[in-house]
Amino acid sequence: MGHGTNRIEDMSSPNNETAANARETVVEIHSVCLPPKKTTFQKLKKRFGDVFFPDDPLERFRNQTWRNKVILGLQSLFPIFTWGSQYDLKLFRSDVISGLTIASLAIPQGISYAKLANLPPIVGLYSSFVPPLIYSVLGSSKHLAVGPVSIASLVMGSMLSESVSPTQDSILYLKLAFTSTFFAGLFQASLGLLRLGFVIDFLSKATLVGFTAGAAVIVSLQQLKGLLGIVHFTGKMQFVPVMSSVINTRSEWSWETIVMGLGFLIILLTTRHISMRKPKLFWISAASPLASVVISTLLVYVIRDKTHAISFIGHLPKGLNPPSANMLYFSAAHLALAIKTGIITGILSLTEGIAVGRTFASLKNYQVNGNKEMMAIGFMNMAGSCTSCYVTTGSFSRSAVNVNAGAKTAVSNIVMASAVLVTLLFLMPLFYYTPNLILAAIILTAVIGLIDYQAAYKLWKVDKFDFFTCMCSFFGVLFVSVPLGLAIAVGVSVIKILLHVTRPNTLEFGNIPGTQIYQSLKRYREASRIPGFLILAVESPIYFANCTYLQERILRWTREEENRIKENNDRNLKCIILDMTAVSSIDTSGIEAVFELRRRLEKQSLQLVLVNPVGSVMEKLHKSKIIESLGLSGLYLTVGEAVSDLSSTWKAHGQP
Repeated sequence: MGHGTNRIEDMSSPNNETAANARETVVEIHSVCLPPKKTTFQKLKKRFGDVFFPDDPLERFRNQTWRNKVILGLQSLFPIFTWGSQYDLKLFRSDVISGLTIASLAIPQGISYAKLANLPPIVGLYSSFVPPLIYSVLGSSKHLAVGPVSIASLVMGSMLSESVSPTQDSILYLKLAFTSTFFAGLFQASLGLLRLGFVIDFLSKATLVGFTAGAAVIVSLQQLKGLLGIVHFTGKMQFVPVMSSVINTRSEWSWETIVMGLGFLIILLTTRHISMRKPKLFWISAASPLASVVISTLLVYVIRDKTHAISFIGHLPKGLNPPSANMLYFSAAHLALAIKTGIITGILSLTEGIAVGRTFASLKNYQVNGNKEMMAIGFMNMAGSCTSCYVTTGSFSRSAVNVNAGAKTAVSNIVMASAVLVTLLFLMPLFYYTPNLILAAIILTAVIGLIDYQAAYKLWKVDKFDFFTCMCSFFGVLFVSVPLGLAIAVGVSVIKILLHVTRPNTLEFGNIPGTQIYQSLKRYREASRIPGFLILAVESPIYFANCTYLQERILRWTREEENRIKENNDRNLKCIILDMTAVSSIDTSGIEAVFELRRRLEKQSLQLVLVNPVGSVMEKLHKSKIIESLGLSGLYLTVGEAVSDLSSTWKAHGQP
């Protein structure tokens, strides 16, 4: 296609009043160029870089001295070196305050979440000591508060307890928990090292909204055991068995436990509401869990001789985390269970941690490196599995408190871990009379915030299919099981992807009067058809999965347009224009489909014209010789140029 100018005086027909009033226009016809030539190696290198290194991590090393490269390398591996050199007393003061504040929340939550995972309460405190120290060195977020979280605890507890009893075979259960944590960390670190973070993108926003809401409901129902004082409670996690167990054990309900439990639950919910309404009073909700633990422990201690109806934690061992590398369980009997549990909890905790880190990074105007976060969370879980810890990640509630308390760097995690260390060494006997009901109340208060009904309503308003995915996840978790509910939601999301891939959208374009702009006839009511042309647009790549569908769909568009022409007695259809602006790629199957489409249209005396194929698509079309078969008038840069040039050609040859 060479450069040139065509003069179009009129493109009207008696049946197109808008086009009949079009003024005489002059349109310059431009060439559609091939992209610059590249070798196969250059193409593979660019593609590999785009997929695995979109952030170009080596850019900062260019044109640097060896000394600077070493420093930059250390900063890349250990982000603490990035901000450590500028650290001062003022920052430390802020981090001490925020670290002690989140410690007051982390200590009771750690004990509570460990029980949620059917683990000894002390494991929750162990998990609030070692992982935060490791993350403070490796993590790139300044505000992420690390420790056990409710969703990962629930998933681990539900998956492991289906095969191993946490009460009858507690040692094996503990071994599997540590082994699952090891595999979770290995999986997370591998994603970061291999830069495969896109794997977690299969957990869409809709899936996570439904899953977390369903899990929150299940977690809440499980806490009825502690709030009602039930001794013999079901170990199942589905809605129906839990409610049946609550009803069938009415004889075990303890009024003393109910009164005290509801009282503290109301206090915790009230303080949470106050802090949400007035963010400056964040310290009220942050301090209330620990204050509630202290007060409830004193109450139980005072009335210990008068009633035995209120159950309490009992003995917790003092001391640092004992090594647990020897407890990692790689026996074939339960290895598959440990790997499966590790991968699922790893994905969930990684998704939550990165999402929380990015949320607060955007609020504070800095960037979190996703791959570094994966490696940091992965390595801290691998190390945690060898120091009596279970799966940990960044907690939204603790991170929010951390930000509101004025945290400046990851040193707040070190301060929190130091407070937990003091607790482990000296304060464990004080938790002996801590009632289980307060742990249940703390968990209930924390998970209520996971039920995001506003997000679900927004999904309904914006995208009904996403809302359906959300509901599949929610009811799957509620009535089937936690892992299967997640699997169902992911399956629905994959089906959605496949539908978009195999059944892409096609549109019919028309001209907006007085312009050279062509847009969807359905979207723009003022747009009008151009007589003799059927202008279509494809909004997806063309390859083996959808090429047959697209071919049949375009032929159907053609039949429908010819039927419309017959009904309205319009000018005969002569040309099909295919706008390929949104076709980002094409494979050999897609090219063959275009060949076949051209051949079938020629049999109907119709011309196929391609418009604006992108560089890679143009290159493949050129190499396949399809450009030659289309002829000089078969390829244009814009729809407007195609319509103008072809119309003038027909007029020059005396065609109507």
